[in-house]
Amino acid sequence: MRNVKKIAVALVLFVAATGFVSAQSKVAHINVQQLLSEMPEMKTAQAELKKLQETYRADIQSSMKELQNKLTQYQNEATSKTNEENEKRALELQGFEKNIQEAEQTAMQELQKKQQELFAPISDKAKAAIEKVAASQGFEYVIDASPGLSLIVAKGKDLLPAVKQELGF
Repeated sequence: MRNVKKIAVALVLFVAATGFVSAQSKVAHINVQQLLSEMPEMKTAQAELKKLQETYRADIQSSMKELQNKLTQYQNEATSKTNEENEKRALELQGFEKNIQEAEQTAMQELQKKQQELFAPISDKAKAAIEKVAASQGFEYVIDASPGLSLIVAKGKDLLPAVKQELGF
């Protein structure tokens, strides 16, 4: 009788322990920022953005130089012109300056749009690879371990090497 009780207690403890272990979720982590920054596509996209930014900067600097030249010219000629002409020139310079400011704002908007356009497919590709690796290794949750995202302890499995391998780099 005692043996039956011991076996029954052992069986209950075994079933409870097995149920507890299987109830725990498998969790892994990955530094998504690091993954994205190391992807060759991201480096290409960043180079393209930098080139576009430099083009906009050169255009705006050229316009600023033109404005500065006109300002200097108008200041030098101010004494030989009438007040009416000088006021007209001042308004012209203000309009030119306003156009430059609008061009700067447009350039910023275009850069942001281009960044989203370039980075979205890269981000989607990384996410798909993370999901594929997590599924193949049986992880139910993957936490982003990028700095500043409030992951305090990262003792679980780091998927970064496996995802990089999945992506082929």
